Amino acid sequence: MSQRPDAPSATPVPPIARREALSTTQLGRTRTDFYAWMKDENWQQVLRDPSVLREDIATHLKAENAYAEAVLAGMEPLRETLLQEIIGRIPPAESSVPVPDGPWEYSVRFEDGAQHPLRVRCPRGGGAEQVLLDADALSKQHDYYALSQTDHSPDHRYFVYAEDIQGSEVYRIQVADLETSTLCADPVPSTTGSFAISPDSQWLFWIYRDDNGRPSKIYRRPLTGGEDVLVFDETDPGFFLSIGVSASRKWIVIERGDHDTNETLLIPASAPTALPVVAAPLVRGERYSLTHWNDRFIILTNAGGAVDFQFMQTPDTATGRENWTPFVPYREGHYLLGASASRGHLAWAERRDGNIHILVVPEGMQGDVRAQAKAIGMDEAAYDLTMLGTLEYDAPVLRYIYQSPTNPAHWYDYDMATGERVLRKIREVPSGHDASRYETRRLFATSPDGAQVPITVLMRKGQILDGSAPLLLYGYGSYGIAMDADFSTTVFSLVDRGWIHAIAHVRGGSEKGWNWFLDGRGTKKPNTFIDFIACARHLVSAGYGSAGRIVAQGGSAGGLLMGAITNMAPELFAGIAAQVPFVDMLNTMSDVSLPLTPPEWPEWGNPLEDAAAYDLIASYSPYDNIVAKTYPPVLAMGGLSDPRVTYWEPAKWIAKLREVTSGGPFLCRINMEAGHGGSSGRFKRLEEVTLVQAFAIWAIEHA
Repeated sequence: MSQRPDAPSATPVPPIARREALSTTQLGRTRTDFYAWMKDENWQQVLRDPSVLREDIATHLKAENAYAEAVLAGMEPLRETLLQEIIGRIPPAESSVPVPDGPWEYSVRFEDGAQHPLRVRCPRGGGAEQVLLDADALSKQHDYYALSQTDHSPDHRYFVYAEDIQGSEVYRIQVADLETSTLCADPVPSTTGSFAISPDSQWLFWIYRDDNGRPSKIYRRPLTGGEDVLVFDETDPGFFLSIGVSASRKWIVIERGDHDTNETLLIPASAPTALPVVAAPLVRGERYSLTHWNDRFIILTNAGGAVDFQFMQTPDTATGRENWTPFVPYREGHYLLGASASRGHLAWAERRDGNIHILVVPEGMQGDVRAQAKAIGMDEAAYDLTMLGTLEYDAPVLRYIYQSPTNPAHWYDYDMATGERVLRKIREVPSGHDASRYETRRLFATSPDGAQVPITVLMRKGQILDGSAPLLLYGYGSYGIAMDADFSTTVFSLVDRGWIHAIAHVRGGSEKGWNWFLDGRGTKKPNTFIDFIACARHLVSAGYGSAGRIVAQGGSAGGLLMGAITNMAPELFAGIAAQVPFVDMLNTMSDVSLPLTPPEWPEWGNPLEDAAAYDLIASYSPYDNIVAKTYPPVLAMGGLSDPRVTYWEPAKWIAKLREVTSGGPFLCRINMEAGHGGSSGRFKRLEEVTLVQAFAIWAIEHA
């Protein structure tokens, strides 16, 4: 299906996918898909065992990989150079800041050159290290290996971990006895990777992942093995499930819900085998979450029209809505993100003007809580604060991370009682990093409807802004997920080569509050694409780049953004890098068997039942809107065992781009041993990072 060059000067020939018409009529509308055959009818089995992929599909994907490799063959030396540069910024051996719990301090540590970490602990106050889990050794037994959640039992005897050995996000949970250094129970199969250990160290609560890849049930079993007992059965196929334990260790907490609505159920830790009880019945369109604080719950909720959320409080013995009273009232533009409690203090994070602030109040405070709160903030124009939470419920220490595009991560422990701040760690850059050589700027682009869209720019200090610099513009813009101004060890390989790196904080994220998200979802989804194009044009007008010399990058729902802007404004871009791109929207949102389809309807609309939603999705779905004009080169990357954005989406997209458009080349690279997150391992995953960067440089050179 593909032709390799016989000599370096030969031009690689792309594989041409066969066309088989499949027509679908839906709500009186008919569409024809010529590449639907790429979806294996036994895709559920493929997720768990990629070797069963239908032979004709496997042959085509391998041909696509060979073609992409041939086109970019001349970039191999550069890819190796980029890889060594990036590895040089990562400590070969590295340890996390220990987390204290009772007599132990727990941490994560990478040995020199290891792909995967050790989970370890040391006696508090000093003593010999004990290895709890050697993930690097386990990874050598599999082509793919990744950990989800890990945790120790409150009595410190058992260590529990969830592992994925095929990249499909179907995890099995293992329980190790730390006294005997052996597995003490049969593995728990077919889980989401999320679990909770009861505070009495007797019970394991875990979430079942069904054949359609959805979290549908919660079970309880004795921690050391035994019969599984159904705790909760989720009947709504559009709801996600989560389970955890409050920091006070007084409650086992179940959450169920989608992007718009949720409900919390509680099990007293003193009675872990009791049936869960609803804290407050769900109200469609309302969200709430609970933080237990001594004798009450602090409730983060958007009830009562609090678009950017508010904090309310209620006694832990009376959790119904009728008992909720204000704690931190709603204030527009102060987007509340979450709270963390210790016995004597409560901390919360909120986003204002695109940046995050942390505020702290003591127990027993009266009056205006916000006005009396101690604030933790930074002075840079663009930065990120990550509140990791209180370390122990009975101690006043809060841990957080500060970083910016120019400054690596700093871990701080903050004493909420005294205000003392202790720097625990700065992320090391072994090859050296001088923050004074770089500059971060926060710009604003005006979208066609007048919205002011933030842009975070990273460049070398003194960069000449005459449009000559190559520009990489990154975007996401979905689910209310903010693309914060973090430090990245990878982007400096481009910036040091004279590139400007920019993030477009488009609507659909939450960088400017929850309304910023609401204004870029559902019927307003096109705002996400319009904003990104406005950002590109603003950067061009301000001299940060020029039309035809911009490489756009995005992944997953950001891959939808990449597909849409390629159709809408291909002339702006020298190349498009789309990682696990969600581009076959209309077909995916119409297939109820896929893992995320029912849960995603609140985000995009339901084209099976709503004609307006069908027409809107059809108007921007990248696969359905490819037109006969010149497109820039495209690199689409996928994973064979990806349950979120299935492998056939990028494969079909690239096949249709070749059929309909001119320009290109159009490259499809499918990782045959990985899923949504790409390769596992801290160095192995960098091979995909360098592929994107090498493609970007190649695209600029060929622009």
